[in-house]
Amino acid sequence: MLNDLLAFKRIKDGDIKAFEHVFRQYYAPLCMYSYSITGQQEASEEVVQELFYVLWRDRQELRILRSIKSYLYGAIRNQSLQYIEHKNIQNRYKEKALYQHKATHDETPHEQMEYRELEKIIDQALKRLPERRLKIFRMHRNDGKKYKEIAEILSLSVKTVEAEMTKTYQALRLEIEKYTHTS
Repeated sequence: MLNDLLAFKRIKDGDIKAFEHVFRQYYAPLCMYSYSITGQQEASEEVVQELFYVLWRDRQELRILRSIKSYLYGAIRNQSLQYIEHKNIQNRYKEKALYQHKATHDETPHEQMEYRELEKIIDQALKRLPERRLKIFRMHRNDGKKYKEIAEILSLSVKTVEAEMTKTYQALRLEIEKYTHTS
């Protein structure tokens, strides 16, 4: 425990060698632990990489009262569970969208007109988004890129990409709710 606290103090002071040592020591075991929760290797690697990124970025503000090991494993557990929850929400959204599409497959002319009107509203809402947010949205939705790929291309963290997508979906949801309440 004393070695952990000394290593963390060195990391807080900006010692990259101490950080690299902790990274090499815990990266593989943390990936395996995250994999045991998520069941997806790529996701578990993203979760662990993001944790180490945040550890280095926020090293000045972090308070580790126990060992680095217990901090890292606790953080990985939480982030892995958040990842699963996020994926479940995405899957539910996809299922709902598919169900709604199947239910409206035989659209009346009125429904077709409403659909086109809703498309216009969504297009207008997208045009009002900040440039970076719109670019991230299009890369994900139109190009089919994963958050990790977008983060690498735009030199952002995966969490930033996730946050921008969440804000985009919130903006779109708000516009759709306005439309459906006025119709």
